[in-house]
Amino acid sequence: MKKVICYMIMLFGVAANAQETVYPAPKQSQPIAITNATVHVGNGEVLSNATIVMVNGKITAVGTNVTVPANAQMISAQGKQVYPGLILSSSELGLVEISSVRATSDVQEIGEMNPNVRAIIAYNTDSKVINTLRSNGILLANIVPEGGLLSGTSSVVQLDAWTYDDAAYKMDGGVHFIMPSMLPRPRFGGFGGGGGAGTGPQQPQPDPVKEGLEKVDRMKEFFSEAKAYAQETEHAETNLKFAAVKGLFDKTQKLYIHANTVKQMLVALDFVKEFGFDVVIVGASESWQIADLLKQYSVAVILGQPHSLPTLPDDDVAQPYKTAAMLQKAGVTFSINDEDGQTRGRNLPFNAGTAATYGLTKEQALQSITLNAAKILGIDKQTGSIEVGKDANIVISQGDILDMRTSQVTDAFIQGRKIDLNDKQKQLNEKYNRKYGLKAF
Repeated sequence: MKKVICYMIMLFGVAANAQETVYPAPKQSQPIAITNATVHVGNGEVLSNATIVMVNGKITAVGTNVTVPANAQMISAQGKQVYPGLILSSSELGLVEISSVRATSDVQEIGEMNPNVRAIIAYNTDSKVINTLRSNGILLANIVPEGGLLSGTSSVVQLDAWTYDDAAYKMDGGVHFIMPSMLPRPRFGGFGGGGGAGTGPQQPQPDPVKEGLEKVDRMKEFFSEAKAYAQETEHAETNLKFAAVKGLFDKTQKLYIHANTVKQMLVALDFVKEFGFDVVIVGASESWQIADLLKQYSVAVILGQPHSLPTLPDDDVAQPYKTAAMLQKAGVTFSINDEDGQTRGRNLPFNAGTAATYGLTKEQALQSITLNAAKILGIDKQTGSIEVGKDANIVISQGDILDMRTSQVTDAFIQGRKIDLNDKQKQLNEKYNRKYGLKAF
């Protein structure tokens, strides 16, 4: 009987460890001190053999001569590296689970002008993708809607929450404008493709530049009307679309313009000149060509996907890797992102690591996914660096977090809460290691 009971207990333990659901951590209940650490502050500074103290979710002390509270929980980081929580600057995380399954995608609404659509409302805190990002040190993300011209508003979330209300770090901080491509689309004809010889007279191709500029003019007209609406003290009727962009005019919101080519970005600068908006360009693959102009107009950049081919066929094949260093040299505020549909944001630190081999220092590369990202998203007063008074969003790694070969996140804290670093991929790895006896447990 005892053997049966022991066997049942063992099975229950295995099942408990294999649960797919990882629960959010409770609020920090006692001071925590991380000692003997190499601390990468996030602003370019590195502290050796330092101590970090966290109390009630905030960083209360950082340095080499720190008084630790008597009741603090001690965590030794001897031989490890400590970083600020990494920030994914633009993502569909929690809005799309499986892109090929329509029922799991809630990222886009019908129509061109949807500034009143709020991505935070659709954010799914139970997404199985979220925990895989935390395992690589990514603790915050900007959740962005897609589609149309004005897609809606984005919100920054922390990645350990029960509901979207719990997750919200900064709500509706950005309005997203998808810049028309203004590039000719290829025509496909003949051999069953339609439009080939013998199918009738050829129809004239629309001018993509003209079409694109007409859409931009509609956007400017919309913003002009929204500005007049914002200046009214009372409204006979509430206009949800105008109300959603009111923050652009007092700069409590930013206008994120999704654009890649020089032509698109030059048009984007018109919104700074004409309306005085605080503009961030997302994607920006050709931003290196107009870096001085971006600096002149104080336009920040979110580099969409550094691990990609260049936009133009005659560009240097390594140009996407070098763009970050060129923006750094020009003094442009930028962050690095991971928009790859396969990695779903997980490779964020390694994208930054690539930039560190093409002109950035490692601390500059780290800053592009911590403090720079926080500045662009308007949350740098709360997070982005390991400094006194900021939220205790901290990652401890066994190796260099920017290096895929050595990075191994052992501990992570969101607002002082030590979070569970288990995820679906780790559970599957353990499951099949057990099945085939590949690893002792």
